[in-house]
Amino acid sequence: MSQLRAIQDEDLPTWLPRLAGNKGPRFLQIADALQAAVADGSLKPGDRLPPQRRLAAQLHVDLTTVTRAYDEARRRNLLEGRGARGTYVAAPKVELNPILDLSMNTPPPPDGVDFGDLLKQGLSQVLMRADSASLMTYHLGGGSDSDRKAGAAWLAPMFGSLDSGQIVVCPGAQAAIAALILALTEPGDVILAEPMTYPGLRAAATQFGRRIVAVEADQHGMLPEMLEEACRQHQPGLVYLNPTLQNPTAVTMPEGRRKELAGVAQRCAVRIVEDDPYWLLADAPPPPIATFAPERVVYISTLSKCLTPGLRAAFVLVRDPQVRERFLAALRSFALMVAPLSAALATQWILDGSADGLLAGVREEARLRHRMARDILAGRYSGAGDGLHVWLELPAYWNSSQLARAADSEGIAVTPAEAFATGSGSVNAIRISLGSIQDRGRLQAGLQRLSHLLARRPEPFSAAVV
Repeated sequence: MSQLRAIQDEDLPTWLPRLAGNKGPRFLQIADALQAAVADGSLKPGDRLPPQRRLAAQLHVDLTTVTRAYDEARRRNLLEGRGARGTYVAAPKVELNPILDLSMNTPPPPDGVDFGDLLKQGLSQVLMRADSASLMTYHLGGGSDSDRKAGAAWLAPMFGSLDSGQIVVCPGAQAAIAALILALTEPGDVILAEPMTYPGLRAAATQFGRRIVAVEADQHGMLPEMLEEACRQHQPGLVYLNPTLQNPTAVTMPEGRRKELAGVAQRCAVRIVEDDPYWLLADAPPPPIATFAPERVVYISTLSKCLTPGLRAAFVLVRDPQVRERFLAALRSFALMVAPLSAALATQWILDGSADGLLAGVREEARLRHRMARDILAGRYSGAGDGLHVWLELPAYWNSSQLARAADSEGIAVTPAEAFATGSGSVNAIRISLGSIQDRGRLQAGLQRLSHLLARRPEPFSAAVV
């Protein structure tokens, strides 16, 4: 129906205009009218809204339309339900913590993607094809057959066709890293890594009594000759690498360097853990290191950095069957399984194409945010134009810890270089994460505030006396 039947003004709530079929979905017209009425004071916090059935009858629309409108208004924090008493205009939310968080690497929310709808659709499909009782009980570690097949599909852009039996499904990349440390090293063993590396590696190694030794790197990543020398000197249990849009430096290791490092691993009989969360976000990344030394490299790809951390799922490619068994045994000692409902939802999204659509949206939003950072930070920006973060080298009059404290005092959270350091050398830089602030306008404000802070010299420290 292109036009709704005419409605007498007195039949409608005073805040609600007539609906027209040519002005978009009717549920959005109702939600927009609610938002406008709250903004102009026609509706005030505590006002009771008409019951959904009554409003549907007044507007000559079906109940589902009004239900969707009220749900959308709740999503916008306009309404609150009070059980049998009905639905009321919500009090405005007071933001008690106005921090602009540029410290956490999370995927930015894709433009136009409604996670509520995506969850409802995905979970409805899961519940249609799965026995609900099986989703609420214990599962064998490593994932179901369908979960591992989804993992093979997720890794296909990196490796092509894979045997799903070589894939282990884990509750996140951090759990995978911890289990690999337990499986492949002994207390007191050395783990080799780049001078700046993922803090989760250091946290796990410290807890398990392993020692991280830094291997020199250049603008292309870890130096092969230095890795070979370190292998001879330390006899490491494993080597940890993050070769694509490296965290924190945002360096993508070129293909030639990857081949050389794979060659060192084979000559020195050392295993590499290739933690590669950003490969699918990168623009034309080289093949993984695991391509060049399949039996020597364990490959980790997490959904947390490309889709959403809420899924808590990572796919680990382990081609050596003995390593796979040791890895599974270590993983079961502290993380028996991925939550079955999360695993089933991840599998559903991968197999029905929702994950690809979400990934494309995240990738496009990340690129938009990099362009914003490049424009605002001007000559200081040195990002790759993709991924989730920027590694910002600081002017000499700032050091990274000092800047992080100054930024915090102005309501901005950034991560100083010290959080990533594995060696004794110091780097004067900070990591800026571009995805953790959902609203693009607030991100712009945070980057502008940070740019102004960088442009001025630090003030002398003075302790407060109270």
